Amino acid sequence: MESLSLTELDRALLHALDIDGRASFARLGEVLGVSAHTVARRYQRLRAAGITVVGSLEPRRIGRVTWFARIHTVPEAAGAVAAALARRDDTAWIRLASGGTEIICAVHPRDESHRDELLLGKLPRTPQVASMSAHYVLRRFTTARTPKAWLRALSEDQLAALRPAAEESGGDTQVLTEADEAVLAVLERDGRASYPELAAAAGTSESAVRRRIAQLRGAGALTLAPAVDPARLGYAVSAHLWLNVAPAELARAGAAIAAHPEVPFAAATTGPSNLIATIQCTDTDSLYRYLTEEIAALPGVHQADTAPVVRTVKRG
Repeated sequence: MESLSLTELDRALLHALDIDGRASFARLGEVLGVSAHTVARRYQRLRAAGITVVGSLEPRRIGRVTWFARIHTVPEAAGAVAAALARRDDTAWIRLASGGTEIICAVHPRDESHRDELLLGKLPRTPQVASMSAHYVLRRFTTARTPKAWLRALSEDQLAALRPAAEESGGDTQVLTEADEAVLAVLERDGRASYPELAAAAGTSESAVRRRIAQLRGAGALTLAPAVDPARLGYAVSAHLWLNVAPAELARAGAAIAAHPEVPFAAATTGPSNLIATIQCTDTDSLYRYLTEEIAALPGVHQADTAPVVRTVKRG
């Protein structure tokens, strides 16, 4: 994908929106030291380039679990199988890796029947699927607020000024209503949609929508942040890491890798590879350095399997 030509203010705005995607233009301008009009104009420029704030749910905060599937297909079938998976509403993201014959995807089944229907039914019986494995996420080490290498533009003072309105890391499990689903369907397309638009979609009042969004964000169930491909910001090489870590060192290794700015996602899972991570680097040389220096220094790592991403089919 073509990279973006961004000013220092553009990058600062993206970083600010990653902290609080619904902050007003006036508040963003105050933190960034420019006018609200300037912020609005720069945001519209980003939207024209295909970058929009979107809403996404944290599965565990709404009573769902996460599975990762590694699916190996015959060479000519990976695209078609990935496209079919992308049409499902329980798949969060889907990527082609390892030369295009491997599909890696995250699945958030609504219940056990939906899980079994996909992981035990459809996929194993698909003729084009040569093999597959499913990994249950036990503990996520990163969060929506984990710093990202490609969005480092704000000072600590600026981050502190934005954080009070951002999501918390805990809270009670949230049970979604039909009104919630209607609001979230709009936020998935435009995380900065107006409250009148959200209220109309839910068939309720603006004040009720405001309260519910605040509740979901406060419980860590709803994140509102820019949907941006790191490749467009200069981080063009993506890979998935599947690590075999000694159980006694798993928590320490997970916490250590989650602190790396190249890692937007890291979690402990079931299976022979019990620590998985998504890696984003500027080029292959930086990926090599990351593997031989940062991964090599993690405690208890016995084996590392690296799967370079060829194409993103669905972005969560």
